[in-house]
Amino acid sequence: MYEDKTLICRDCGAEFTFTAGEQEFYAEKGFQNEPVRCKACRDARKNARANGGNANAERAPRQMHEITCAACGRVDRVSFLPRDDRPVYCKACFQAMRESAR
Repeated sequence: MYEDKTLICRDCGAEFTFTAGEQEFYAEKGFQNEPVRCKACRDARKNARANGGNANAERAPRQMHEITCAACGRVDRVSFLPRDDRPVYCKACFQAMRESAR
């Protein structure tokens, strides 16, 4: 039913084969678009994201904000700007609250 297709990688311009087996897998998963990157470029993008970066652009470092935990009073840092109308918790208290909610 499926036949191997030769595609061109969007990033490096190399030809790569979209095999019949891969096409069948895509169909089973409901994917509608063919791959646009070769395996090497897909792996490079995946590794860049896993290492905290993006293959196309580097991310700026997160701005951290010092807070005082509303539950235990411990000083901690968070990656979002706290609002005065909402309590903010340290990592330990936040995780404990999530676990107790389950």
